[in-house]
Amino acid sequence: MQVSRMAGSLIGSEIIKIGNEVNEMIRKGEQICNLTIGDFDPTIFPIPTELQTEITAAYQAGNTNYPPANGMAALREAATAFTKQRLGLEYSPNDVLVAGGSRPLIYATYLALIDPGDRVVFPVPSWNNNHYCHLSGAEAVMVETLPENNFMPTAAELAPHLPGATLLALCSPLNPTGTVFSRQNLLEICDLVVAENLRRQPDEKPLYLLYDQIYWMLTFGETQHFDPVNLRPELRDYTIYIDGISKCLAATGVRVGYAFGPATVIDKMKSILGHVGAWAPKAEQVATAKYLPQTEAVDQFTTDFKANIQRSLDTLHKGLQDLQRQGLPVDSMVPMGAIYLTAKLDVLGRTTPAGEVLATTKDLTFYLIKEARLALVPFSAFGTSDTAPWFRMSVGGASLASIEAALPRLKAALEALR
Repeated sequence: MQVSRMAGSLIGSEIIKIGNEVNEMIRKGEQICNLTIGDFDPTIFPIPTELQTEITAAYQAGNTNYPPANGMAALREAATAFTKQRLGLEYSPNDVLVAGGSRPLIYATYLALIDPGDRVVFPVPSWNNNHYCHLSGAEAVMVETLPENNFMPTAAELAPHLPGATLLALCSPLNPTGTVFSRQNLLEICDLVVAENLRRQPDEKPLYLLYDQIYWMLTFGETQHFDPVNLRPELRDYTIYIDGISKCLAATGVRVGYAFGPATVIDKMKSILGHVGAWAPKAEQVATAKYLPQTEAVDQFTTDFKANIQRSLDTLHKGLQDLQRQGLPVDSMVPMGAIYLTAKLDVLGRTTPAGEVLATTKDLTFYLIKEARLALVPFSAFGTSDTAPWFRMSVGGASLASIEAALPRLKAALEALR
């Protein structure tokens, strides 16, 4: 059967493939510490009680029909008030588009800005930009980042690739690394975008900036979140923000995301999603609109939620550092934000007890699932080489007890390699 060239050449998600393997083992009764999907186990990380109450009330009130294509007015107003209060970014409700999570909004940004063959610049590792380029027909320009810069792109690394590009796609806190932009680093990148747009002629497409900040409320310790328009107001006409409640409220399945930015772009994104129908459910929109203004409830939830996430991340980080002190070739980065720990497992080329050589991080991934009952995602799923020894550990789906129990199994599995 013939399908489109795009569909025929589409690559499936490596994360989902790994997750399917893990789910099959769990179905058979095995106890797996699952650190793969960037999701939350609701028995460990439930959504806010007040939000759940509002969702139930919204369904009981009969909010089961179509919402407006750009989102409920009350939610767009609540989102802009929340963004102004928390981030100091002032946008009109007309500059906001609501959708079923952040994915449709990112995809709509690509479709609204990209013509086939246009260049999109993004760092690797990063989540899903390669697939959005494929779906939109863009030329993907992948910029390798370095561990010494916490895998965050620098202005020097991006500068050679921005002339002629249509879109620069950035994320902070970053999926998969859990690291963030420093103020100076992001400021230098913003200055590059400003300078590039000043060079362009009126009949040329500008260089737009997609800024995915879906994890911005999840930062730890002294870490701060920075954004482009606050640093360089001149970027307001070129920056599309991706935001929502999926991560900051452990509400991935509630499916309420929102984008905001220049009205000309947001309007086109609205038209695109209007045809796709990727709306957030009406009841969830009504509930979110009522929950976001509850400042005390939001603050209490996020304080407790962040503390629990950080406890899990710190436990993993400390455990890996202990293994390093014991002489094992592992390392990890201090958790800065999101729900991810960057881990280094430098054992490629070694042989398993069954006599199999671990040639790639995919080989190591499945070895650890089998022998340590520990599931991770290699950075190769996010665009890096399949021999780069870096992995994402996502803590939203695992209990603290499960994480603590997995560390000795990881040690044993690594010590068994020759």
